[in-house]
Amino acid sequence: YRSCLELAEENGVRSIAFCCISTGEFHFPNDKAAEIAVKAVKEYRVQTGSRMEVIFNVFKENDYNIYWELLGADPKTEK
Repeated sequence: YRSCLELAEENGVRSIAFCCISTGEFHFPNDKAAEIAVKAVKEYRVQTGSRMEVIFNVFKENDYNIYWELLGADPKTEK
């Protein structure tokens, strides 16, 4: 994630989207994948002061709920 964020910043990109990497065909656990993604983005923002918009693209409601929980929101009240 970090290298993608760095490359986007270097090229003046103002927003970037990430999907749930490796959770489909490769069966990586959805909750662990989300934890890694959110942690990487949060750390990048703290370390660099980046204000780039980051979108986590999900296809399943379960993934949606996982990301909302990790981002500190209640999906039932935010929809």
